[in-house]
Amino acid sequence: MRCPSCGYKGTNVMDSRLNSDGTSIRRRRQCSKCEERFTTYEYIEEVPLMVVKRDGRRQGFDRTRLLNGLIKACEKRPVSVEAIEAMVDDIEHAIRKKYDREILSKDIGEMVMNRLSVLDEVAYVRFASVYRQFRDVNQFMSELQSILSKNKLKKLKYKKVKK
Repeated sequence: MRCPSCGYKGTNVMDSRLNSDGTSIRRRRQCSKCEERFTTYEYIEEVPLMVVKRDGRRQGFDRTRLLNGLIKACEKRPVSVEAIEAMVDDIEHAIRKKYDREILSKDIGEMVMNRLSVLDEVAYVRFASVYRQFRDVNQFMSELQSILSKNKLKKLKYKKVKK
């Protein structure tokens, strides 16, 4: 650390304290040459996560935007806000763990679809209709058929386990 008074590179840390909110460390330093005291702050450098859209544009990851999309999909459904927020937390954690700087919007959409299909099928279909941009009723029916066939498999597995 360079002294702001004389420019000398040698300093000693006299005191270190964690900031009240835990996001930074405050350090009192003293220059080894001129003995001037000064304060520095140490922060975690956060690299913004960029979302690559279908058309190639990039924009910063926005948790609020994801939350609003899920709230809209779950509107008038028996899904609590806490469950939606937990899903957003889970998705954000998975994204930050797996991706360093960029993620395709398609990958986020698939994460949402996988979780919504378990949480609420109607919300899943609502989200899918916007996310997959169904062009006609046949595409929509195909998605519904997929859900129905998955439900039949679940019921068959449940009956076998129950016996």
